[in-house]
Amino acid sequence: MMTSLFSIFEPSSSIMSLSLNWASTFLGLLFIPYLYWISPSRWSLSWSKLINTLHLEFKTLLGPSHVGSTIIFVSLFSLIVFNNFLGLLPYVFTSTSHLVMTLSLSLPLWLTFMIFGWINHTQHMFAHLVPQGTPPALMPFMVLIETLSNLIRPGTLAVRLAANMIAGHLLLTLLSGTGPSLSTTLVSFLLLTQILLLLLESAVAIIQSYVFAVLSTLYAGEIN
Repeated sequence: MMTSLFSIFEPSSSIMSLSLNWASTFLGLLFIPYLYWISPSRWSLSWSKLINTLHLEFKTLLGPSHVGSTIIFVSLFSLIVFNNFLGLLPYVFTSTSHLVMTLSLSLPLWLTFMIFGWINHTQHMFAHLVPQGTPPALMPFMVLIETLSNLIRPGTLAVRLAANMIAGHLLLTLLSGTGPSLSTTLVSFLLLTQILLLLLESAVAIIQSYVFAVLSTLYAGEIN
């Protein structure tokens, strides 16, 4: 019986109907103790420098009215980048390639932003529905368009991350499946291609984590 091509991304290990694959989401916690050694390592110094850079950038995007909120988005970036990189290892389940995981990150954030904004800054939220300089005749249409674009924000965040992660993994899987039927020369080219794709996926893992965190920060910065 032929299974779906995307079945390789489905959880398969379970105990009493409880999936064990999602436990890989918490493997990133294993890296945290390395940051607390008395003698700092190159890894801890590099990670601290990256976190400080992100903190300064998110602080600029959020503005002075959201003091202390950068820790949420830095933690979000850390969680996603750890899961993206761990998913590149063999036999490790990539939780960020599933909409269940990505929607669980984007939907609560967006929902809390909306609730906070409409309760505390109602006039400002209404003003966002009509961009400055819009002709009066187009205002009803702009309200509809802005409302729709606002409603689909958590979905676009989730789909962007999941689609980018699953696309590279799927390409690696398809190429590796052709290995047994190729000659020795072609297998050498295949290995080189796989290595280059793995480097590309490493870059995508960082870029998509950064994009997810920055867009979440921008959505939060709009609520003032």
